[in-house]
Amino acid sequence: MERLPGFRDFYPEPVPARDAWSASVRQHLFAQWRHVAERYGFREYDGPPLEPLELFTVKSGAEIVGQLYNFTDKGGRDVSLRPEMTPTLARMAAAAERQYKKPLKWFAIPQLFRYERQQKGRLREHFQFNADILGEADPAADAELIALLIDSLRALGLTGEDFVVRLSSRTAWQEFFDRGAADRSRAYEFFQVVDKLEREAPETSAQRLDELGFTLAQVREFIERAEPTADLQAILSSLSARNLAAYVKLDYTVIRGLAYYTGTVFEAFDRKGEFRAIAGGGRYDNLLKLISGGKVDLPALGFGMGDVVLTELLRARGRLPAREGALDVFVLVADEAQRTASLGFVQQLREAGSRVEYPMTPAKWDRQFKRALELGATWTAQLLAAANGGAAVRLKALATREEFELPLADALGRIVSRAG
Repeated sequence: MERLPGFRDFYPEPVPARDAWSASVRQHLFAQWRHVAERYGFREYDGPPLEPLELFTVKSGAEIVGQLYNFTDKGGRDVSLRPEMTPTLARMAAAAERQYKKPLKWFAIPQLFRYERQQKGRLREHFQFNADILGEADPAADAELIALLIDSLRALGLTGEDFVVRLSSRTAWQEFFDRGAADRSRAYEFFQVVDKLEREAPETSAQRLDELGFTLAQVREFIERAEPTADLQAILSSLSARNLAAYVKLDYTVIRGLAYYTGTVFEAFDRKGEFRAIAGGGRYDNLLKLISGGKVDLPALGFGMGDVVLTELLRARGRLPAREGALDVFVLVADEAQRTASLGFVQQLREAGSRVEYPMTPAKWDRQFKRALELGATWTAQLLAAANGGAAVRLKALATREEFELPLADALGRIVSRAG
C-alpha cells in the first residue's frame, strides 16, 4: 500500500533514504517559527482543517474549486480541506474581534491541502507558518511583519547571502493601471499578467498587455523606475532602524496574483534563484469585511511560509540541523537480578525529564550496548549492588568512553544536569 501522490511520510531519524522527509526537521522548523513569533508578541491560534466550501469561493471565486479537495459531507454540506489559512483567520477574527484588544498579532502552523499538479517545491499538502496583524493600518505593521519574516529565516541559519525579501506595492500598480486602462474592471487580469512576467514568454505577456491597453515596454519601465510609495518608504526606514535593510529590496515585479491584496506586497526568495518563493504576503484590508458580510471591517496583513521550499533550501545550503542524540541515557540490564531496581531508576530519570531507554526483555550485554549506540544515547548506565547494601551506578559517556562509578543519587544528578 503506497501513500497518495503529493503527500508525505515523515520518518524519525535516521531517515530510511536521502530524499525521505524527517519528522525531526519538521519539528525543528516548527520550534523556530514558534520561538521567533512569540519573541515578536504573536499568539498562536488554529482552526479546523475542514471548512465550508463557501469560505474559499467567496474570497477567490468559483474557479478555485478545481484546486481543492472538496466534497459533500454526510450532512449534505459542501466542504473543503483548507487550501490556505487566511480565510479561516478572517472568519475567526470576524466572529470574536470584540473580545481582543487591537491590533491582533496571531500566528498558526497549519497543514494545508491543494489538488494541483506536483512540481519542484510544490506538493498537494504542506505545513505553513502563517503570521498576521489585524486592526492596524499604519505601515509600521507592515515593517513589523517583514521583520518577523526576516528573523524567522535568520533563526534557521540563513543569512543575507541566502535570501532577500522583495518589496512592492499593489497600490502603486493599481494607480499605474488606472492611468492607462481602457477598461478599469479588468484590473485583476492585468495583475495576473504582471505576476507571470518572469515565467511567461515576452511575446505572450506583450499580447495579453496589449489587449488591456498597455505595452510591455511601459510595464518594464515602471518596474525599472521602482519609485517607492510613502508607505514603502516608511517600511524601508523602519527596517533600516532595525539594521535589517540589507535583507530587503524594492522590486515591482512582485505583485502577488491573489485578488484580495490591497497595498504592500512582498515575497522572500533565495539569492541564487534556484527555488520558488520561500514566503509571500501583503495587505488584505478588505477581506474581513468580505468574509463577515460587511459586519466587521478591519485592516489586515500577513504572510505564509511553507515547509517544502524552505526545507529544500536549508538542505541545499547545508543548514539543516545536525542529528542530535535521541536519548540522554540507555540503562543497561546486564544482571536480571537488577531489573526491578533498574526499572525504578528508569522511572526516576524520566520523571526528572531525561530521555531514557532500556532493554524490555533479557538481552546479551553487547546487543544492549550496540542498541545504545544506534539510538544515539549520551550515556549508558548500569545499576550495581554496592558493598554497603545500597545502590551504585556505572556511567559511561559514549562520546569520550569515560566511565564513572557513583552512588545512585549522584548518578541521577549528573545525568539530569547534563541533559538539562
